[in-house]
Amino acid sequence: MSFLISQLQPAAVVAALPLSTSSRWIVDESGRRVKLACVNWASHLETVVAEGLGKQPLDSIANKISSMGFNCVRLTWPLFLATDDVDATAFSAITVRQSFQALGLNESVAAMQVNNPTLVDLPLLQVYKAVVASLGDNKIMVVLDNHISKPGWCCSNFDGNGFFGDRYLDPDLWVRGLTRMATLFNGTPNVVAMSLRNELRGPKQNVNDWHKYMERGAEAVHAANPEVLVIFSGLSFDSDLSFLSNKQMIQLSFSSKAVFELHWYAFSNGKQWETGNPNRVCGAVAASFIRRGGFLVEQGWPLFILNLNDNRFLPCMVALAAELDVDWAVWALQGSYYVRQGVVGMNEYYGLLTYDWCQPRNSTFLQRISALQSPFQGPALSEISPYKVIFHPATGQCVLMRSIFEPLHLGPCNETRAWDYTEQQTLTLKGTLIMCLKAAGNGEKVGFGIICSDYASKWEFISDSKMHISSKLTYRQQQWLPVLGCWFRWKQHNNKPLQMHWKR
Repeated sequence: MSFLISQLQPAAVVAALPLSTSSRWIVDESGRRVKLACVNWASHLETVVAEGLGKQPLDSIANKISSMGFNCVRLTWPLFLATDDVDATAFSAITVRQSFQALGLNESVAAMQVNNPTLVDLPLLQVYKAVVASLGDNKIMVVLDNHISKPGWCCSNFDGNGFFGDRYLDPDLWVRGLTRMATLFNGTPNVVAMSLRNELRGPKQNVNDWHKYMERGAEAVHAANPEVLVIFSGLSFDSDLSFLSNKQMIQLSFSSKAVFELHWYAFSNGKQWETGNPNRVCGAVAASFIRRGGFLVEQGWPLFILNLNDNRFLPCMVALAAELDVDWAVWALQGSYYVRQGVVGMNEYYGLLTYDWCQPRNSTFLQRISALQSPFQGPALSEISPYKVIFHPATGQCVLMRSIFEPLHLGPCNETRAWDYTEQQTLTLKGTLIMCLKAAGNGEKVGFGIICSDYASKWEFISDSKMHISSKLTYRQQQWLPVLGCWFRWKQHNNKPLQMHWKR
């Protein structure tokens, strides 16, 4: 599948902060599009310490994040960290040493003394600030995410942290916590956004209270720190914002700061990815995603997607993320935990880093998402005329052409040629009117030709996912382009999107 792209530029380009919104785009102070390409870093579990500080020096971790192409971290925090009057426990004043020792994590104390000795005896809130500062030193933006109230693993419908009025989510306390964190980081340039609450859920959730309290929380954050974006998550574990399509949109006293967040996981679709036809599943799931919140992009609102690293649905998710050109975050950075759900030193198999936090766990995955780390369109990205590239998400590479006499092959996207998909459904090299892809015969490799008006030059959309094209050579015969994988689609303005899948 191919998509239009205005220019490939590194996600780590330093933005002119603070950020704001312009229609559906996040922009910097100069009005230029800034795409948030984030990774989640957990700091909300029982220790209330950013994971991994016993494995590697803080600055080394921050540097790794930047080297992997991310320009942003979604840094989680529990509400109790910012509300000292809860359960007579002043979490913000407890030191790292005290927190670890209370949980019997003496080995973690020793490891911290080796890798981050200056942090061991600092209060938890000061360590959180040190993490933010280190990320800033490495030119990484931060989204402060109120992940949970009581420190621990998230999430279930009945953990007392799910919705306003639950045991651990008192609305007044929540607003105080948001206000404190917004105030604490007022004047910290790389803190560009605050996510009001992660994955609202449970039997008490309802649309009226969502509006009432989320709007109240947003106003509190903006009053304490008007420089940050305010991110609204939805209902049902943040998988549902559909209620905004038929109910009044949020009402705020400020503008150009609101962003919506939607989560999309493979397990959200049950066994479909394991047992169903991938093209049919992708078509149905993509349509469901649009109904649940993707429509907000068309309404002119920025949309921030959080996804789980899962090969079963990754090509479909990446294709849709490319088409919508949304901001996003991947779960998760951490390769391991101090303690999670009672298990000391648990391995995080979805983590981008290895168990020892020394290197990427899966460099292939990083390559597959690397193209998504760049903005494709948006304000101030029009210096280069848009063009199409043919991208292969299974490898993170693009289709290249050495010459018209050699087969197509995969290679770096910055070496690809520009393509056009015409109204006549031909694929031509941009800048040429007569050089097009042609089907040569059933089972034969695709070639180039200068006669582009016959059936062999016409490539039509097929399949439920709208990610395949096929050329009909005769009434009964079709040919597929000979490259394996699923392909991106992306549309610009009112142009018809090119949606392709190549098959051996």
